[in-house]
Amino acid sequence: MTTRIRDVMSAHTTSVEPMTSVTQAARLMREQDVGDVLVAYDCDLFGVLTDRDIVLRGVAEGHDPEATTVGSLCTRPPLVTLDPDDTTDHAVELMREHAVRRLPVVEHGGCPVGVVSLGDLAAEEDPHSALADISRATPTH
Repeated sequence: MTTRIRDVMSAHTTSVEPMTSVTQAARLMREQDVGDVLVAYDCDLFGVLTDRDIVLRGVAEGHDPEATTVGSLCTRPPLVTLDPDDTTDHAVELMREHAVRRLPVVEHGGCPVGVVSLGDLAAEEDPHSALADISRATPTH
């Protein structure tokens, strides 16, 4: 049976507008216990900002996180995205091809509706794997 992305994606995404400060985004990531935020304006996906982006494109380059916007650090279009009706097999192919660990899920011309991660796919496709176990574990702080 083919599994659709809508059945495994995280629908509770965290998003910010492009002019949000990196500090605000980092605090939101901490509060929501997530490693990325979608950067969107209204219903348009502008980009994706990961904790890694903050470190490598922001901190390592000496940018002031209070004065730097997420729009200036995020990965911007063209973005690799999925439709909720895509299959998990297609998601795996895209992750391999583009060497990414999470993909935004969009519908209706680009409106973000979720995110699917490598951990989501592991839990669905190989529930007894080490990655699935790690993905299901309660995070430690």
